[in-house]
Amino acid sequence: MQLFLMRHGEAGYNAHSDRERKLTDLGRHHTALMSNWLGRSITEFDLVLVSPYLRAQQSWQEVSKHFPEPLHWITLDELVPSGNPGQVADLVLAYAEQYQAKNVLVLAHMPLLGYLVSELVAGEEPPLFATSGVALISRENEKNDLVWQHAPHSIS
Repeated sequence: MQLFLMRHGEAGYNAHSDRERKLTDLGRHHTALMSNWLGRSITEFDLVLVSPYLRAQQSWQEVSKHFPEPLHWITLDELVPSGNPGQVADLVLAYAEQYQAKNVLVLAHMPLLGYLVSELVAGEEPPLFATSGVALISRENEKNDLVWQHAPHSIS
């Protein structure tokens, strides 16, 4: 299984709550740039798990323009900045197993994504994710490896 962890695009601060923050134009652009770049190495996602926060939902809207409709698309309330990384790792792996997904996209937030990498990959320190940044974790025989991590500025 290939597990793609992606941080939402840049969001503005003009909102009533953190949940309601919207993507900026730059956030949309960077998310589209990363999606286009991802599309060169992967053709589709079997399973997409997205945070309920507006900026993550809007990021998924941008990503979805570059890929066919996934077999399964789920908004997970646990994929919030303060989410429990152990619980989220278990949920992601359980959904992937349930749907026999080969390519999974998780679209969420910092600091959760950094801690999720540490939870999934033994000995890996929590990395920082730039907005629109993506990391690939490869899972074979219940062993997870961090293959790469990129941000909009590192792919051009």
